[in-house]
Amino acid sequence: MTMYTCGSKIDLWPQFNTTRMHERISGVVYAIYYPILAAIGVPVNLMAIVILSRGRCGLSKCITRYLVSMAVTDLLVVVTAVIFNRIIGIYFPVSFMSLTPACTLSTVIIYAATESSVWLTVVFTFDRYVAICCQTLQANYCTEKTAAVVIGMVCLLSCLKSIPWYFMYEPLYIMNNVPWFCNIKSAFYTSFSWTAYDWFARILNPILPFLLILLFNALTVRHILAASRSRRRLRAHSSADNQIDPEMKNRKKSVVLLFAISGSFILLWMTYVVDFLYVKITNEAYFGGSNFNDPKFIRQESGNMLQLLSCCTNTCIYAVTQRKFRGELKHAAKYIGSLVVSIVK
Repeated sequence: MTMYTCGSKIDLWPQFNTTRMHERISGVVYAIYYPILAAIGVPVNLMAIVILSRGRCGLSKCITRYLVSMAVTDLLVVVTAVIFNRIIGIYFPVSFMSLTPACTLSTVIIYAATESSVWLTVVFTFDRYVAICCQTLQANYCTEKTAAVVIGMVCLLSCLKSIPWYFMYEPLYIMNNVPWFCNIKSAFYTSFSWTAYDWFARILNPILPFLLILLFNALTVRHILAASRSRRRLRAHSSADNQIDPEMKNRKKSVVLLFAISGSFILLWMTYVVDFLYVKITNEAYFGGSNFNDPKFIRQESGNMLQLLSCCTNTCIYAVTQRKFRGELKHAAKYIGSLVVSIVK
């Protein structure tokens, strides 16, 4: 059973009739996809945390703090949303996670981790915007201390914002005085406060982060293009016009990481955001059954699959865009390989 609100979805995997999933192609895709995602997401995020924390990738301490915090929250999303919610929901439809306290607590943690991951991407994008476009503010804002404060505030506010979801559920069944599964309280559909909170939550994630990332990237691109034209005009009158401009070269390197991370976020969240807007505009109810071949379910779950995939892409981005990170990754792979060989021997 999937839990859904009026026009918005509570991200819980179906708990009943999951045997039908193994009999259909679409269900098999989900059953294979999420274990692969977990098998990739957990080690790559752990590797990113370890490598970035060592501070040998040539990145500033400010950037490193943001990237490490993003890897930590991404890891938490993979553990909670993919392993505890999706995988256990598919392969163990009745388990300890089906108990109402575990179900509700898991939902709150999923929301908090996802909120933190999304908004850390936003504040990282803003930090790079300040560093590139706001030279007067850069010295005071783009510091390790400021990054630590911003990260702490983002995580704290994300946790506080997610707490109300815990009180939205009641047991679906009570057997031998044990509450099972999560059922949305009827007050959620009739209470103005719940309706207002639902809209507030959906605007804060994913609509507002999506728009802010697009805005900051657009402003950054505009500033870079204007600065590039100015420097080309200045260098056209100098004797060094045939030489490589080191400042422009460094500036290009500094924005590659920003655009790769934020661009990946936008692309992988696009389906989720479009589906959300479609449901709100058409007033179509989210699919609430357990038919894995239903077009509504496929459309909605495709957005979820891509959104969860975004928690595994940052390490690949670091490896592609950062030479020193690739070097540290090779050293780590060699160390793990030699360790495995010594254990086997």
